Amino acid sequence: MPLLQTRGAGSARGFGFSATQAGGGCDGTVGIFGLRSTVRNKYTYATCTSTACGVGAASAGGFGQSAAGNSTRGIFAVGSNLTTRNKYTYATCTSTACGVGAASGNNQLGAAAGNSTRGIFALGNVPGGGSTTRNKYTYATCTSASATSSSVKSANSPGAAGNSTRGIFAIACSCFAATTTREKYTYATDTSTASGVGVASFATCGGGSAAGNSTLGIFTVGKQASGAYPNPFFNAVRNKYTYATCASTASGVGAASQASYNGSAAGNSTRGIFALGVNGCACQLNITIRNKYTYSTDTSTASGVASASSNTGGPGAGVSWATCVNT
Repeated sequence: MPLLQTRGAGSARGFGFSATQAGGGCDGTVGIFGLRSTVRNKYTYATCTSTACGVGAASAGGFGQSAAGNSTRGIFAVGSNLTTRNKYTYATCTSTACGVGAASGNNQLGAAAGNSTRGIFALGNVPGGGSTTRNKYTYATCTSASATSSSVKSANSPGAAGNSTRGIFAIACSCFAATTTREKYTYATDTSTASGVGVASFATCGGGSAAGNSTLGIFTVGKQASGAYPNPFFNAVRNKYTYATCASTASGVGAASQASYNGSAAGNSTRGIFALGVNGCACQLNITIRNKYTYSTDTSTASGVASASSNTGGPGAGVSWATCVNT
């Protein structure tokens, strides 16, 4: 499933495509956003509206969430130094941690991408700074197992997106050093490589997010350095990653409506919805703003896009589905 993100802060931060309420159809209808607490919002693409009403809450308050899913459910790593994951069922807008395969370690500040059968979760922060560990989550059995590790340590919600055959994982804060590296994870062979994978337009220390369709992923690059304001160099830059050519560019890619990091994203086959996260002022304010990114025109707007029901700085996570993209 492409771009189930990470939402990365994903994730995830990470790609994903719109959930179909009844699990069918060619394209999804809603995206489910996990905020920093246990609150979730349901974003309806057709009407550009958002609500927290009737949306299944997380089982634990999550800082640094990530998510992936298929046409019927989204799997949320709840973050906050826990191994807990939740299964969110789109048709009933309900969430449970019961019977859901846990992460093999701390799942805070990771990223995730997947296809119709599995989600690949990069675990994120561990004591000592970052992790190479990934887990493979199988939707049919609700089980989690080890997956091919990344080549270097990564942390701080770097973001991930993908299509039905591969996931593209941004690497961030490798051993506390900013990096431009991305890795391609191939689902069929459970292999990962950084060779020939288009890098980010500048080195990042995390706080990214991503969404996309079957041909491209849109990555919010995040912050450029570690440390407190003004050191992180918040920005509004996004990159477009083209799967067919493994190439990445910042040229002609619609920027965010304001500088931020630690956001999240979800989308369907035509648009991605980006929650901006934390803005770049000295007070580090959490913000509720979301942007709509239209893939066909590479344009972004905050106009007419429903905001989150509460502050989204976290980072949180988003997940959704599009059958024609993720299968």
